[in-house]
Parts: sequence; structure tokens; C-alpha cells
Amino acid sequence: MKLELERYTEQIERWPQTGYHIMAQYDDKEIVVYQSYNREIGNSAVQNQFFGGAFSFERMTWIKPNFLWMMYRNGWGTKDNGQEVVLAIHLRKESFEKYLNNAVYSSYNQVDGEITHEEWKEAVKKSDVRLQWDPDHDPYGVNLERRAIQIGLRNGFIKTFATEDILLIEDISDFVAEQYTHVKNNSLELLMVPKEKPLVFEDEMLNKKLKISN
Repeated sequence: MKLELERYTEQIERWPQTGYHIMAQYDDKEIVVYQSYNREIGNSAVQNQFFGGAFSFERMTWIKPNFLWMMYRNGWGTKDNGQEVVLAIHLRKESFEKYLNNAVYSSYNQVDGEITHEEWKEAVKKSDVRLQWDPDHDPYGVNLERRAIQIGLRNGFIKTFATEDILLIEDISDFVAEQYTHVKNNSLELLMVPKEKPLVFEDEMLNKKLKISN
């Protein structure tokens, strides 16, 4: 596994507690995002290192750079609804930034009021990228004051995401199951999670658009 890991209890000492933050594992070239799929799609993606076959290019796919948000969403890979294969997808960082530059908020109440409701509705129709902030979660799924980001892709963006934007796809299902035992046993001192830090872009206009906290 290529992910860099660190104890959860050590990381939370450094993580921001409030505000809008893209918590992720990244460097100058790549960023890791997470998704969960059924075995057919997940196993195919890992084997081929791109998405195809039963993967749908006709509906929006959502990516999450925050590991614990993904664990909240898929119940640590235990939900019996086609989310049993947990993938760590290493993306080109420039592609991730391109998604966000083209993103439109999925709800008007998250827009800072610089456009009217009608202008927002028109932008949503034209955009192939959605953006929304949700409460982040601790390992038990409890809401936090800090906000976590998720990004929805469709049409042309989903096609590039599924193929040329990907550097590596890892199946981390076994790792997730192992770490979940520590959560169930209330042994968070043993919990290992991907090492994450807030992502701030050089593009100040993008930071402002995303409401990223300093």
C-alpha cells in the first residue's frame, strides 16, 4: 500500500477543529481521493488501473479526499449496498485543481451571495462538476465542527477522471477492515489512518471560492 499512515491520536493534535478545510494526503504531483464500489467495479478498477466495464459514465460520481469522511459514508466498508470495495485513488493534483476551478456549489445556500439564485441555477445546468461542504466526522461517525469537501463529476470530467487523471488505484479494503476493529473496540490509540493535512492552493481566487480557512 502506497498510503503514508500515522496514528489518528497523533494527527488530531495538528488538525484544525473548525472551518472549511480540504483534509487530504497530497504532494506537489498527486492527491489521494477515496471511493467505494461493489466488487465487480472495484476489482476491475484495481486490475486495470482505470474505470470501465460496469462503471457508469452516465451518472455523477463523487470523490472524497478525506479518509474519515469516506469511512462515515461507507460505514468502514461494512454497508451491504455496493460499497464493500474501498479504493484509494491517486490523482494528478493538477486535475483535482481543475475540477475545483470548474465546480459549482450543489446548493445555493453554500454560495456566498455573489450571484443570484437564477444565475446559480443556470451555472448548475452548464457545469459538469459539483462541490459541497459537509460536516466532517470522527472515527465513530460523530459530526465535527470542521467541514469536509466532496466533489461530483459527470460527462467530460468523469471520462478524464476515470482514465487519464489517475496515477494509481489501490484496494484498501483489508486495511479499512483491520482499522475498523480498533474503532469497534474503542481503541483509538491503535487506529492508523492516512496522514492528512489541509490543502491550500496558490490560486487565492480559488481559495476564496472554496471558502478555505486559513
